[in-house]
Amino acid sequence: MHAGQRRDDGVTPYIAHPMRVALTVRDVFGCDDPICLAAALLHDVIEDTTADFDDLEERFGVEVAACVAALSKDMRLAEPVREPAYDEALQAADWRAKLIKLADTYDNLCDLSSPEKHDKVVRLCRRAIAIAQPATSDHEPIARGIAALKQLIDSGV
Repeated sequence: MHAGQRRDDGVTPYIAHPMRVALTVRDVFGCDDPICLAAALLHDVIEDTTADFDDLEERFGVEVAACVAALSKDMRLAEPVREPAYDEALQAADWRAKLIKLADTYDNLCDLSSPEKHDKVVRLCRRAIAIAQPATSDHEPIARGIAALKQLIDSGV
């Protein structure tokens, strides 16, 4: 679904990002939940391709589709409305969506294509942490994800 897309560097195939996000969920955050891993691989599909919720539900099931939908911004909305709506939807979403968002920001911080974007990406990381924080007591992978992301931020990457 991401065929032909590239990362911001203009060279790296886009699929490298969702693959790294899934690996971060599994290997760094310690979550091997199959729904979470599938949604991690697909987390940008609704937002960045022609696929929609129904396509994902048909191919991967409602839980995966719902998780991906929670990770998808409604690009029809103006940015000042879109960002709070996105945060609100993510706060209400399944814990897996929150974990994937942590992994997404973790990878984006690791894969910065330009130093000018560093502060913006760190702000996005802190937003993801704030959204996921309430779920730490119920889901150990989220606690591990927050700890790993905080460590990455503190390292000055």
